Amino acid sequence: MFEKVIEFSTHEDYFALKEDYPTPIKLNIPEWYKKLDHNILNKTIKGCMPFLDSLTAGYLLKTPQDFHIRHNLESINEKGEEFKDSFQTFGLHDSSQLIHSKCINLNSGIDTHALKQVEGSPFIEKNKNLPFYKILNPWKIKTSKGYSCLFVPPLNNSDDRFSIIPGIVDTDNFPNEINFPIIINGDKYPTLETTIKKATPYVQIIPFKRDAWKMVVKPRIEKEVQNTRLFYTLKILNIYKEKYWSKKLWK
Repeated sequence: MFEKVIEFSTHEDYFALKEDYPTPIKLNIPEWYKKLDHNILNKTIKGCMPFLDSLTAGYLLKTPQDFHIRHNLESINEKGEEFKDSFQTFGLHDSSQLIHSKCINLNSGIDTHALKQVEGSPFIEKNKNLPFYKILNPWKIKTSKGYSCLFVPPLNNSDDRFSIIPGIVDTDNFPNEINFPIIINGDKYPTLETTIKKATPYVQIIPFKRDAWKMVVKPRIEKEVQNTRLFYTLKILNIYKEKYWSKKLWK
């Protein structure tokens, strides 16, 4: 049944730590969702299978170390110069120089993108006109031939302080680690000082097959519309789950 494989690999020293391995994202369902009740007298989003599918589709990456953020806050550096933000990392293992020196860029853990790379985008205002930081990911991701990966913030369960910029990578061909530019949620936090703790969920990975598609747009006859309306007036609990939904397997 499991003919398709997604492989996560990393430097042997980081792998040996046995910390923060990628996991199926279904292991990260939020507690508020688990506590919801769904029944014929109290219908909630827990009965919505499309919502559940969004929470459980694919795999999860967690931050490999602590990141301390001072965003849109005035600071002074060691030269006495003013600057507006900082993004500092805290090491994986304070006692292990081997980990710092050999793991993929984890001695720094971050990179930056200049504003001109996204000039004119809505990301700039949200990020308060400051450089975009990029979290360096220690895991190389490999999929079966013909399959790519969609990378998004955890769907319907993202951190309210920051999110990655979504993207698609042809992971059957790309030979390197994939790193993730992030946007600070300036709409909610005009200024922000916080620590993104190690093992914070931050990337949802959804593999998909690269098929060729052609769009067709057409009208529906009135009888089809009426039949649909009649069907959905029936008070049946879990009607989508029982008639249309297919269970997805992510291991």
